[in-house]
Amino acid sequence: MRILITILFFTLTFNAFSQNKGKALLNEVSEKVKSYDNIAIDFKYVLENTSENIKQETRGDVILQGDKYKLNILGVTRLFNGQTLYNISPEDEEVTISSESDNEEDSITPSKMLSFYEDGYTYNLDIEQNVKGRKIQYVKLTPIDSNSEIKHILLGIDVQTKHIYNLIQIGKNGTKTTLTVNSFKTNEPISKSLFTFDADKYKDYYINNLD
Repeated sequence: MRILITILFFTLTFNAFSQNKGKALLNEVSEKVKSYDNIAIDFKYVLENTSENIKQETRGDVILQGDKYKLNILGVTRLFNGQTLYNISPEDEEVTISSESDNEEDSITPSKMLSFYEDGYTYNLDIEQNVKGRKIQYVKLTPIDSNSEIKHILLGIDVQTKHIYNLIQIGKNGTKTTLTVNSFKTNEPISKSLFTFDADKYKDYYINNLD
């Protein structure tokens, strides 16, 4: 019985230590991100579901400044000025205008991409990997909401720079989504009109206003 109690004690102590270390590392990442005026990211995005024989791989880029962002992916530009979201599709010659909704807690939008983990999850340190000479520490995030469609998320953090290296999201339906950062630049000179929608450029487009 004493041995069992001792094992239980050390297990609980290790779990608490792991949670505290994981939270502390994420706090460092959050503080680092918030210290930048803007962030420009080039990334690789992979969606897999082996049971459904699905694998989709693409590249994209995004510029973030506070809640504002400009995202290019799959031939579509998503422009968010802090209040209104513009989906611009040159292929369809269509612009869809809407208010970005944060109602779905499971959705990780570009504006929340580097801060979504601050609420709604429990944290534990996971494995540490050496990726091309970079020490990447993973933190496992488990949703507090038992009804979440997310099983867990692994957030890979560059120990030296305190920047996010990649995000691996595992869904309860078996879908695995991986976002890997190829380039992470900060405080780049950007145009004041970068997040402003210029209607004159899209006079020939169909404007679909959802609000």
